[in-house]
Amino acid sequence: MQNCRTNTREPKPTTALCTPPDYMSDSAKEAWNYAVANSPPGLRSALDGAVLERWANCSGLYREALSKINRAGVSGMIIKTPSGILRRSPLVDVIRDLALEMEGYEAEMGFTPAARSPISLPAESANESDPWSEIAG
Repeated sequence: MQNCRTNTREPKPTTALCTPPDYMSDSAKEAWNYAVANSPPGLRSALDGAVLERWANCSGLYREALSKINRAGVSGMIIKTPSGILRRSPLVDVIRDLALEMEGYEAEMGFTPAARSPISLPAESANESDPWSEIAG
């Protein structure tokens, strides 16, 4: 990131993310908790809850749909219509659509290596008891 584009006065929210909303499915709550547990400290705030909620809901549905297909194997990807025609299961489209939707949230929340690379966290303060910390960086 270029220093001239750095907003030194950017607001820094201080409230941490809470627990997932009660109305979320168990698989969505698992996704929420996983994201919160694996985020660097100070990166997420309560303001991120709505975006995280959308991602977690998509992730939960994605896992449930994929689990249904995986239990049935390759045959779960094909359905037979009432007229006897073989077609791709609608779950395949659901999985694809959820993955595409999640991709946008993942980029916004810094969940991918490419999305994380421009993020910089505040540097830790130099250890005052270490006389070399200022020299060695």
